[in-house]
Amino acid sequence: MRAFAVFFAFILGLAGLPANAQEQQLLHQERSLYRNIFVTQTGDERCMLFRYPRPFGRESCKLLHDPDKLIFDYTQMMLSGLYLNPNPQRILVTGEGGATIITALQEMLPNAQIDVVEIDGAVDRVARQYFDFKPGPKTRVTIEDGRVFVKRAIAQKPNYDMVLLDAFDADYIPEHMLTREFLNEVKAIMAPNGVIVANTFSNSALYDYESVTYKEAFGTYFNLKLANRIILGRLGGLPPLPEIQANAMKVEAALTKRGTGSEFILPLLDTTPDWNQMARILTDQYSPSNLLNALPRAK
Repeated sequence: MRAFAVFFAFILGLAGLPANAQEQQLLHQERSLYRNIFVTQTGDERCMLFRYPRPFGRESCKLLHDPDKLIFDYTQMMLSGLYLNPNPQRILVTGEGGATIITALQEMLPNAQIDVVEIDGAVDRVARQYFDFKPGPKTRVTIEDGRVFVKRAIAQKPNYDMVLLDAFDADYIPEHMLTREFLNEVKAIMAPNGVIVANTFSNSALYDYESVTYKEAFGTYFNLKLANRIILGRLGGLPPLPEIQANAMKVEAALTKRGTGSEFILPLLDTTPDWNQMARILTDQYSPSNLLNALPRAK
């Protein structure tokens, strides 16, 4: 019986559904230029959704009584980028959502310049109104397609120390932000030892294609996997384990405050390929994400 209860709780967590959906309140809804946006609240938990009701997933959530805590595993895993560089000075984040990761970064790194790119101005407005997002003095929000922003930035050579790719529509990552060409454009705006942190899914028919595409662009990377998977890499190669452990200790207190830390993250750092290494690389000419993402990942 206990095993069944644990399994049921896991399924709820995987689906990103509140355990007591009957008490869910709809606080806000609107149709923007790009999507439907909903804000719900269940007890102390407030969430942003792009579909309501929906069987799987929420875009962003926060606890009102503990706003520093990152609820989702993927948000906690995305902070693993600090294990490769604990003090980035220039950071780019594509995809805003409820801005929980951005808020954490600007509080942890008050001296860092953070550029946030969000295609949908309504998402930014909802993040400020319902998720208490307050851009700091060194945080700049640009309402623009993430790939357009990256292309325009190449000529400026911004040398980002860290790039976090977290742009999603209601279903998945936009197809033009999955390709080798896009990742090469991202590389062109990164510092020589720049860190890439990309949020993707663990169980998608795109998994093999994404994996080989990121390997082509960034070489060997860490593959952190739970319901989501985080691709974590560094230009010039991954640092040795002692350096990673030393960096982890530098940010441990700040991560613990947000519900994560080395005990959770370090065991997830794995470079072993678990994908078909002969899969086709995604390109601007071949990126059928709508077709592939509708299918479960082949085992």
